Amino acid sequence: MTIAHIELRQCRAGWRKYHFVKLTTADGVVGWSEFDEGYDAVGVSTAIRHLAPHVLGEDVMAHERIHARLCGVARQSLTGVLVRAIGAIENAVLDAKARTLNVPCHALFGGKVRDRVRVYWSHCGTWRISRPDHYPPAVRTLDDVRALGAEVRARGFTALKTNIFRPTPHGLRGWAPGFARAGDMERTPPRAVLTGLRDYLQALRDGAGPDMDILLDLNFNARTEGYLSFLRALADLGLYWVEIDTPSPAALATIRAASPCTISGCESLTSLVEFLPFFEREALDVAIIDAVWIGVWQSLKIAAAADAYQVNVAPHNYYGHLSTMMTAHFCAAVPNLKIMETDIDRIAADAELFTVAPTYEAGHLVVPDTPGWGTAPVEAALERYPAK
Repeated sequence: MTIAHIELRQCRAGWRKYHFVKLTTADGVVGWSEFDEGYDAVGVSTAIRHLAPHVLGEDVMAHERIHARLCGVARQSLTGVLVRAIGAIENAVLDAKARTLNVPCHALFGGKVRDRVRVYWSHCGTWRISRPDHYPPAVRTLDDVRALGAEVRARGFTALKTNIFRPTPHGLRGWAPGFARAGDMERTPPRAVLTGLRDYLQALRDGAGPDMDILLDLNFNARTEGYLSFLRALADLGLYWVEIDTPSPAALATIRAASPCTISGCESLTSLVEFLPFFEREALDVAIIDAVWIGVWQSLKIAAAADAYQVNVAPHNYYGHLSTMMTAHFCAAVPNLKIMETDIDRIAADAELFTVAPTYEAGHLVVPDTPGWGTAPVEAALERYPAK
């Protein structure tokens, strides 16, 4: 059951690319994982190619040994790109191990705590406002926002997450200085952004109804004072959570102490060592873990540490269907799960690119019981959408 080959596959996926690891054992068993390069190739693929020779010949059943070996190889630079590369290899090993045993991956993690995972419709409004060519119909006005909220409710979802938008004379506009969008680098929210965001969120509420849980992602777009401005401006809207990214556990602890609602964060962290200061400072209510970047097995360790600190967890997941299924197995096995992120708006090609799409029922993802992750890329379809 030794590992014979590790190869990379990628394809065009609308405005971005999907990236995959294909692992083949000497017995012919194939394991897959999905990983992410960010907005473009930033080195994860290169790191996987450099690390792969250290895995060849290893027993696919010994995934902890394989992870330890790769960490040893990368010891002096064990952050960022290298951690994501190790996570991508680990996830392919887990799929191959489960397929060798003819069991679903969640069986490797102790079995299911739950058969269905509650999800929220992520980037709700965000994609239809910012990328309508890929995610029709376009959302341009507050009336369109209300109609989208009603659609979410009609399709059986009970939670949605959006980003910072506001109505302007030129239509709905985002505010994302943390990502240098539209050249805006000032990370202090002006009054027009605060009041406009209230109007935008109220329109979602009007359409979705009083029972819909609304989540707001503020990302890296402010500093402590700016995040507190948002929280004061939105305090009466009953948000399910506000998601905040900051490198400072102390700053996030200050924000949480002043917040009227649940605070989530840490989606960009890639190891237990990075999460621990946030747990120790009681800086957040929900730790967001990216099992695609970190590796599902290692992510389970972070979730267990969070549980010891009385913190719930939620996954970061906005990639392709394989990523969603990988994340579903993580969520199925984690006792302290809050809710799962998933993108319901999809590019048209997703229907061709994967063997199985996730199944959603009444706002929940049904956890698959088929071997491995329960889906895989369709290699012939990947060739039909070559990455540019």
